[in-house]
Amino acid sequence: MKLPPWALLLAAPAGLLMLVFVAGLVGFSLQSFWGETGFGLGQYRAFAARPDYLAALVRTIELSALTTVFSILIGFPAAYAIARARRHRNLLMILVILPWLVSVVVRTYGWIVLLGNRGTLNSFLMWSGATSSPIRLLFNDVGVVIGLVHVFCPFMIISILTVLLHVDRALEEASMSLGAGPVETFLRVLLPLTAPGIITGATIVFLLSTGAIVTPLLLGGPRSGMLGTQIYQDVFQLFNFPKAAAMALILTLVSLAVVWPLRVIERRLTRHLRGSEVAP
Repeated sequence: MKLPPWALLLAAPAGLLMLVFVAGLVGFSLQSFWGETGFGLGQYRAFAARPDYLAALVRTIELSALTTVFSILIGFPAAYAIARARRHRNLLMILVILPWLVSVVVRTYGWIVLLGNRGTLNSFLMWSGATSSPIRLLFNDVGVVIGLVHVFCPFMIISILTVLLHVDRALEEASMSLGAGPVETFLRVLLPLTAPGIITGATIVFLLSTGAIVTPLLLGGPRSGMLGTQIYQDVFQLFNFPKAAAMALILTLVSLAVVWPLRVIERRLTRHLRGSEVAP
């Protein structure tokens, strides 16, 4: 089918953005091979020889995975409640996206006020007698995960909600009428139908978490630094662009290696669900 000229003009801005993205990706990939001795693998050898960099990479993947898991656990019930709400659905959606109207720096400082040793949460726990001393919730992995979940959980909610809105509630009622309980209905009906949305949301949250800078820097401190913060420091403080490019490429490839199986599973699930819809 031949597209009309006006359709090509509409696609031109998207094509330009894609061209700029590809050019930037190729540029920093080539830059990562430059070092003091010229073109080669020196930056990658130096990265592999630094245990702290390898630990930062592992910590980045672990914290991103934890953020994704907690985002699913929080996002699915929230998306289900919004999808099944007969009234005030738009108001609930506004509440979900409301944090996006506030700067991530302001939101992160808000968590510092809440989670600090003299913050709101610890003050309440000590006042109620639940603990005699403050619980350390900042400048560790716990604070980073809390902050990342707060920032990226709306992406998970919207991804799951998009699928849930197309799931007929009669399917759940039919499962109940056939003798299935709530848990079995969820596992055998609702979960398979919403799996594509869950995987899409998990992909978005995981990739965004691996590249997070502000939240790990403010809530994690130097001991819980992620690779994104190290890349930021090498670019804006040390001006070591080849080293930063090498770490960025390593992080990109490792993230894609984690996400790619999820995308394969999502495509197979989508193909299976579509085949089930057209099957006699």
